[in-house]
Amino acid sequence: MMFTSIYPFTQETIAEYPAHTKEQIESRLQEGWKAFAALRQAGTAQRAAWMMRVAELLKNNVTEHGTLISREMGKTLKEAKAEVLKCATTAEYYAANIDAMLQPRLITTEGKKSYAAFEPKGIILAIMPWNFPYWQVFRFAIPNLLAGNAAVLKHASNVSGCGLAIEKVFREAGFPEGAFQALLVSSKKMEPIIADPRIQGVTLTGSTPAGMSVAGLAGKYIKKTVLELGGSDPFIVLKDANLAEAAKTAVKARMQNAGQSCIAAKRWIVEQPVAEDFIQQVQSIITSLRQGDPFLPDTDTGPMARPDLADEVSKQMNQSIARGAQLLAGGEQDGCNFIPALLTGVQPGMSAFDEETFGPLAAVITANDEASAIRLANQTPFGLGASLWTKDLEKAARLATLIDSGNVFVNAMVRSDARLPFGGVKQSGYGRELSIEGTHEFLNIKTVYIQ
Repeated sequence: MMFTSIYPFTQETIAEYPAHTKEQIESRLQEGWKAFAALRQAGTAQRAAWMMRVAELLKNNVTEHGTLISREMGKTLKEAKAEVLKCATTAEYYAANIDAMLQPRLITTEGKKSYAAFEPKGIILAIMPWNFPYWQVFRFAIPNLLAGNAAVLKHASNVSGCGLAIEKVFREAGFPEGAFQALLVSSKKMEPIIADPRIQGVTLTGSTPAGMSVAGLAGKYIKKTVLELGGSDPFIVLKDANLAEAAKTAVKARMQNAGQSCIAAKRWIVEQPVAEDFIQQVQSIITSLRQGDPFLPDTDTGPMARPDLADEVSKQMNQSIARGAQLLAGGEQDGCNFIPALLTGVQPGMSAFDEETFGPLAAVITANDEASAIRLANQTPFGLGASLWTKDLEKAARLATLIDSGNVFVNAMVRSDARLPFGGVKQSGYGRELSIEGTHEFLNIKTVYIQ
């Protein structure tokens, strides 16, 4: 079996990678288990030194890594390079802070001393998507390797080159052989890997159906999981918002990475008194976006990653139009190239409201008042991120508690940040990545009691 990398903009085949055999997978798991022992013995300071070298290698080779990302999944080179640099700064952040994150938590009891210790458990399996082929991997790998776990990666098949390039970075940085390894394996052959006793946890970023499948397998073998799944994130604009700033951020939050982001602002819910003004402003911005060659500096949105993904967004757009939505801008499709589109008059029952639209399709929903806006925001099976726009920060804090979401950003774009825990609720998954909460997810939280 071969995994093929295809440049989305031209549909040119750029590389083919043979799948790992059963014997190769076993060899890699053996190497990973040896590396786990070496990582534990190395200690935090040494692991942090290796991680700083990872950051240095990413910065020194940012164009090379960014080019690989753009070639394999189509995002603009400037977006790809920014993704690589975000991985580097995150590596630096955790290298500086991991020791504090792993300190035992002292607990007062009748004993002489009692505490919760945070210890590594083994190899953690990451099943990662193509849309942020470096960031999704590094935000899992950085804290886990620093904490002493080893890692194996099953990357999306269309970005196999990225997976192998990341493996090379960790190896060249000095981490023990096998500390981080890519597994080129079909999704259908994951059960034996998940079942393997050396695998002590599974983290997945991907679709809700993929999460259900992996969670079922992990549950069968009693393996801890963290799932970061789909989203249909609301971008709520109240009548007292700074409309110019909200409009600019809404377009960026929806159209970056050609709209292919779990936390993209997919449903723009706007209070009725300012809806017309907001629509005019976002329409002006969207029609000015340039879609095309991801390597040209003036390109704003590159192609989508695969033709079938662009076909699906077209289908969702046309179904919504058939049910009464109005198309005000864009929507033309040619293979993977989809012109950023704006729909208004979107309501529950339309695909653009009910489903996750994973592409550059913005949907405006008008709310009668702020209570209606919150109700519409929560009218989804997803709950990953929400953006709320208002000048009244006390009101914002109160409304944030009413939004069913793992993240609420006020007057800002939802994003993942190394300093903040990140994850969802409902069909968007469970568990957290990043910050101290994410760092502890795959550790043995061991109680020690000394009488």
